[in-house]
Amino acid sequence: MLTIYNTEKSSSKSCDGVSRRNFIKVGALGGALSLADLVRADQRNGNPRNPKSVIMIYLVGGPPHQDMFDLKPDAPAEIAGPWKPIHSNVPGVDVGELLPMMSQRMDKFTVIRSLNDAQAGHDAIQCYTGRTHAPPVPAGGWPQFGSIVNKLQGQATPGTPGFISLCYTCTHGPYNEPGPGFLGAPYTGFRPLGDTRRDMILKGITSDRLGNREQLLSSLDRFRREADSTKQMDGLDEFTRQAMGILTSSRLAEALDLSQESKAVRERYGEGDPSVMIDANGAPRVPQSFLAARRLIEAGARVVTVNYSKWDWHGGMNTEGRVDNRIFTREKEDFPIFDKAITALIDDLHERGLDKDTAVLVWGEFGRTPKISANVGRDHWPRVACALMAGGGMRHGQVIGATDSQAAEPADRPVAFQEVFATLYHHLGLDPRTATVDDLHGRPQYLVDQGRLPIAELI
Repeated sequence: MLTIYNTEKSSSKSCDGVSRRNFIKVGALGGALSLADLVRADQRNGNPRNPKSVIMIYLVGGPPHQDMFDLKPDAPAEIAGPWKPIHSNVPGVDVGELLPMMSQRMDKFTVIRSLNDAQAGHDAIQCYTGRTHAPPVPAGGWPQFGSIVNKLQGQATPGTPGFISLCYTCTHGPYNEPGPGFLGAPYTGFRPLGDTRRDMILKGITSDRLGNREQLLSSLDRFRREADSTKQMDGLDEFTRQAMGILTSSRLAEALDLSQESKAVRERYGEGDPSVMIDANGAPRVPQSFLAARRLIEAGARVVTVNYSKWDWHGGMNTEGRVDNRIFTREKEDFPIFDKAITALIDDLHERGLDKDTAVLVWGEFGRTPKISANVGRDHWPRVACALMAGGGMRHGQVIGATDSQAAEPADRPVAFQEVFATLYHHLGLDPRTATVDDLHGRPQYLVDQGRLPIAELI
């Protein structure tokens, strides 16, 4: 079924008798097709051959900065933990001993140790938008990074959406992507997980018959865009054209077919079970999402988002019933898998010549408490956190910022979430000082707050 989302309440029918109530469903072509509600309008003329791109990886629940990239071996035992720092291939830059593969590639990474303006609660909004829920919040909500890029730059390659989300839906709602906010549904990320992926092929319907479908769609009444205060119908004609482009192009479906990669490449990343939501309410621990992200970037996507595993290790028996939730047990289990997957991604980008055009960002919503709890866990700590960046033609092989002796507070060069976003916008060719998107009232909203500039050390 070819389905186009419609917010009109009218149940009137068009001239061919098709009902327009919540959804427009045009069928009877012998197959099931469903995708038009997931494609955005192309806002640019021309299609650059090698678009700049971003892979954004969200570590659900907040990773422990002091056990990964900011170890404090001289701190008291109740702060330092059991892991020792190991030297990397960059003089003076150490990482945790459970990240040996990263240690040999730190010349390709930048660690930000002084991210300092996080929220205290579990919420992914800051990692996807750079914003919080603090007022004033515009009607419709803040749009996430990929939606803004999709609005301002659109599709770069025919047959590949500009913004693709590989994020799994978490049962804890605030872990999920906040969506397009006031930009409206056309700028939602394309989500090719589950049934959607199977709907991206023609299933026996020829291109000629699909053309007839397109003619049928064009015969429907024009949606009343001027009356649609949510802007969900804005640009729908282009929206539908791109849906047809995806159906008649194999580019996106092929990019999502990981079996086209050699066994050796797949093994470099590792594999996980996408049906197992870690700790019940987190994301699956699926390293192959990193491989899929690389393939989608190759296929022409501008922004790909990934959520990965669950990092909220308070110790003891967690609320989902896992008996051994001690943080160091979980780190010993999770860190090596992450180490393998992220280094495979960065190696791949360099080997394929994508490292200059593709920026990679890895982070979570906050850091963890310096002191280890009685339950052998680390709790929420918004006062400082870490971020990992790679690619994008930036200056890597460095550490930005520093924390105090307990990894509790920034001691040098505090960095705000929005500075990271300003850096990503700059990488994509958008000037965060001047670029705006209009909200539902037609007021221009800057991409980041005034004064939040790209990180000079990186560019």
